[in-house]
Amino acid sequence: MTSAAADVSVAGQRVNPDVSVNVLSISPWSGYGAGGWSEKKLDTVLRIDQLVERGGKRDLRVRGAESRLAASRFDLDDTARQQLGVLRYAYYNLRLAQEKLMLARETAELYGKSADAGRLRQKVGDIAPVDVSRLQIDKARADSDVRQTQTELEQAQQALAYLIGREPDARQLVAADDWPALEETALNPAPLGQRPDLEAAQKRVRAAEADRDLARAKKSRDVTIGFQMEHNLQNAPTDSIGFGLSVPLFIWHEYEGDIARAEADVDVARLQYQQQQAQASGQVTLARNMLLSARDRYKRLESGMLNDAERVAKAAELAYSKGAMGLMDLLDARRTLRQIQIEAASARADYAKALSDWQIQAEFRKLK
Repeated sequence: MTSAAADVSVAGQRVNPDVSVNVLSISPWSGYGAGGWSEKKLDTVLRIDQLVERGGKRDLRVRGAESRLAASRFDLDDTARQQLGVLRYAYYNLRLAQEKLMLARETAELYGKSADAGRLRQKVGDIAPVDVSRLQIDKARADSDVRQTQTELEQAQQALAYLIGREPDARQLVAADDWPALEETALNPAPLGQRPDLEAAQKRVRAAEADRDLARAKKSRDVTIGFQMEHNLQNAPTDSIGFGLSVPLFIWHEYEGDIARAEADVDVARLQYQQQQAQASGQVTLARNMLLSARDRYKRLESGMLNDAERVAKAAELAYSKGAMGLMDLLDARRTLRQIQIEAASARADYAKALSDWQIQAEFRKLK
């Protein structure tokens, strides 16, 4: 963006004048004359030439440069918009990893207590050795899940630390905020024309149009005005002034190639703008569908399946403790609860990410 701002300054600058000094009529045969340099028998001409642009070329250069500067600013806003989405994804991945680790530790603790209780019951003949082995196997699986989820947590911490520039403190990062609340509000996107990426593309169209007009303006001939002072000591010493005017002749071309290239650049910029409009519209539609799907899954798990699985697991624990249920049924109830809990946590993360995508793609004016 700094270079684009510099381009605006350059575009607004007027052409500097040229100054020249010419020494004429130097003849070693007739001599240079005596005295100082100002008394030599020479013809000295001091001349200043100034190019005067016509056809509004300077204003057109400024207009194009200002449009490109505005486009670069919108590009910066769009980069921040996209990076915010990446940052949110990393944060929600960390939040999910923390929840999965907590569930894994709770499960491992539960299986550890069950294995200890099973060994005690085996001593009094209340449980078969094979059931104790099954409990120990599930305890080993639970411990393995803890190690795996711990690795996932560390990877999520590293990913988030990289984005915020805190790699040395990655292990200390904790996602403390809760999941976004479930919202039932209508999904009303902001006007697409106000999205920073589309505004940047629109500014580039304006810049291309200014460049096209600048190419056409080249057909307006620029004029070079000259002023000179002459000090001639050749014969009769004289001092004089003079004026000059030069205009280019369009003999070989009239900038047809430059104009055609600029026209093509305008067509390309317009086509890119239309493509970005279509892409943005598709992104909004996809984000809306993903959010609705994630919201329905979140509601279904939180309001129904998770409660049912917890109720079944509690009843199974109670029945097993009373001897009214076998070990295999108890383990199945536990595994089902564990699976539903992980699925519910994933549903919360998916909803949070889908909500973030919707805000990034469609409600970009509300981003903070």
